Amino acid sequence: LCNRTKYLNNIVEQDHRFIKKRIRSMLGFKSYKTSASILSGVEAMNMVKKEQIDLQDQSVQNQNIFINQLFGLTA
Repeated sequence: LCNRTKYLNNIVEQDHRFIKKRIRSMLGFKSYKTSASILSGVEAMNMVKKEQIDLQDQSVQNQNIFINQLFGLTA
């Protein structure tokens, strides 16, 4: 079998480029708890930036509600 889409994983690599930049600048994570919270925050901000979340309108208030719900925070 021949793999016709040689660079299929590049889509995933492009999406994680911002996370890789952030990790390199911090020289790694010290614990799992900090890595999980920081990476989920970075992913949430990228989702908001790319408009991948389903909101009625892209207002700052709705984005704030989305992030609070994502992390289990109270408004």
